[in-house]
Amino acid sequence: MKTYSSHTPSRRHLSGILYRDILTRAKSEKSLTRGGKRAVGRNSAGRITVRHKGGGAKRSYRFMDFGYDKRGIPAKVMSIEYDPNRTGFIGLVNYKDGEKRYMLLPKGVKVGESIIASEEAGIKAGNRLPLKNIPVGTFIYNIEIKPMSGAKIVRSAGSYAELIAQDRNFALVKLPSTEVRKVSGEAWATIGQVSNDENRLVQIGKAGRSRWRGIRPTVRGSAMNPVDHPFGGGEGRQGAGMAKTKNLWGKGFRGVKTRRVKKYSNVFIVERRKKKKK
Repeated sequence: MKTYSSHTPSRRHLSGILYRDILTRAKSEKSLTRGGKRAVGRNSAGRITVRHKGGGAKRSYRFMDFGYDKRGIPAKVMSIEYDPNRTGFIGLVNYKDGEKRYMLLPKGVKVGESIIASEEAGIKAGNRLPLKNIPVGTFIYNIEIKPMSGAKIVRSAGSYAELIAQDRNFALVKLPSTEVRKVSGEAWATIGQVSNDENRLVQIGKAGRSRWRGIRPTVRGSAMNPVDHPFGGGEGRQGAGMAKTKNLWGKGFRGVKTRRVKKYSNVFIVERRKKKKK
């Protein structure tokens, strides 16, 4: 981690990651990137549907390979790069047939190492196999929910799931949220833990740094007027003034269950996630 001397108030708690010690390439592969305008919380009509988004530095989008459809062809890691669109590090890999792709890298992988997606691949960080061929107790990420659907879950920096059991045609996977879920044994996953596990230790430090990232300020409801929020108004600081808290649109939050009762995936959940201790 990189820390700063506290010669100004904004730098007192500022911290970041020492990218120069980790990354091996500054510029992205041009053939695998594109520009474009980000939606920043607006829908097709231009109306704000997600608040607190907007501005920020320009980003180029990197075309990521989450499908891993090149089975049985070894690939060599050519570089470790930063991606502004995700928290983990990405790597440019060069397949033996000459094709280049971007992939989400596991922790500990180095430039020059070889990885492969194959049913007979070894249990090594970066290799990709079907869940039925992975030993119990292995850490995995980039997990498919349905076979051949591409990696969907466990993709953020430092995260990993654990394969805890094999049950007939299903594998029991313990997710980072502590939820235990059944996933088809034919679904594929990558061995290891997502890179950049220090990301959770980063201290933003100042408001400007959030604006660079495209995050706009969040105003407390209690600081608004009554016309703007259910918590607004009153002389001085006031509480919510109601037994059950609600958001700007009158919907409950803080402890309210939002999952649909008849969601299709309920049958696959073996154990719900544990509540965090306050």
